[in-house]
Amino acid sequence: MAALDIRPLTADIGAEIHGVDLSEELDEGTVADIRQALLDYLVVFFRDQPITPDQHLAFAQRFGPINVAPFGPKLATHPAITVLDQVAPVGGLAARWHSDNTYMPNPPLGSILRAVEMPAVGGDTCFANMYKAYDALSEPMRALVDDLEAAHGLTYTLARAIDEGLAKEHLDTMQAQYPELIRPVVRVHPETGRRALFVNSNFTSRLVGATDAESSVLLPFLLNHVRSPEFQCRFRWEVDSVAFWDNRAVQHFAVPDYTERRVMHRVTVEEWD
Repeated sequence: MAALDIRPLTADIGAEIHGVDLSEELDEGTVADIRQALLDYLVVFFRDQPITPDQHLAFAQRFGPINVAPFGPKLATHPAITVLDQVAPVGGLAARWHSDNTYMPNPPLGSILRAVEMPAVGGDTCFANMYKAYDALSEPMRALVDDLEAAHGLTYTLARAIDEGLAKEHLDTMQAQYPELIRPVVRVHPETGRRALFVNSNFTSRLVGATDAESSVLLPFLLNHVRSPEFQCRFRWEVDSVAFWDNRAVQHFAVPDYTERRVMHRVTVEEWD
């Protein structure tokens, strides 16, 4: 087992990992080292990884069962892989700070995204550390949000995806299959025990138990708070770059600054029972 070469991007989030070939069958020690790097840096990046869809899925399965998103375009030959294929994405759903699929009964542990085709310029992704977002709140605000809950649902995101031609599902059918869920505003990470803000623009609709007036002030404040640059890193993609982020403590934002085709393949990973 070769030692990984881990190069942090910022003081608080993100690292590039060199010295590993994701097309190979990884030994247990390498998998454990990558998992520890994910816990330490929250999002890890790999360059020059021309992996096949089968290899993409095999790598993901070393960290947990595959979590298949219930809507959105899929790779025809590999329906567990979501395809993000856009040319001019201004106003798109990925251009909002979010965690993936928090409306599902078991939100994914993480997502593994591979760049298949990239524009000549632009198309970066930003990632934000939700531990730091929580820690940066004042003590009275932390005391307040520690006891709050929020509603998560797919209505807003799926309705927009249908309108933009990115989903073919029926909204009412999907709402019945995935009813609104109540989750803590502050999530305790199951592996690190650290507290992280767990509300996001795509799936969190309201604060539970608060009045409409209170929710309309506090929830937008929290959603805006997670955008602070000091919590972030920014990754410049190249074809065959791979990003693996911890969905339990990270939000991400796809910068919509390109007008050439950008194709990404995403696999999400569930928690082990």
